[in-house]
Amino acid sequence: MNVYLAADHAGFELKERVRKYLTELHIDVVDCGAFDFDKDDDYPDFISKAAKAVSKSPQDRAIIFGGSGQGEAMAANRHKNVRAAVYYGGPDEIVKLSREHNDANILSIGARFVDSHKALSLISDWLETPFSGEERHKRRIAKF
Repeated sequence: MNVYLAADHAGFELKERVRKYLTELHIDVVDCGAFDFDKDDDYPDFISKAAKAVSKSPQDRAIIFGGSGQGEAMAANRHKNVRAAVYYGGPDEIVKLSREHNDANILSIGARFVDSHKALSLISDWLETPFSGEERHKRRIAKF
């Protein structure tokens, strides 16, 4: 499984921290940018690269970062086979449920609201949580 990373300026620092963490865990990481901090960049330019990759290979995953994570998820969800869930705070359980119930293959993190320690913990849980495969969840996803 590949894990694609993408971020704009607001998520750049957190993406870099996550990239280093995942690489240290020997996870196959593909960085889709941004590759340097540019306060004037536009998140769709980077997010679309990660979403297109997951669209072609839905068993892969992506973690995308922006200020709130909202726009990034909207951009990602425009691609076929992509199911991006947003996390910017709140119960940690939501991250696991996005995998168990929705088979989310992209996690969008609001970097302005989630510190790196919390993000690393949530990402580990998200990557390790399988889709439940329950018929009701399969049926609902098929309706997308």
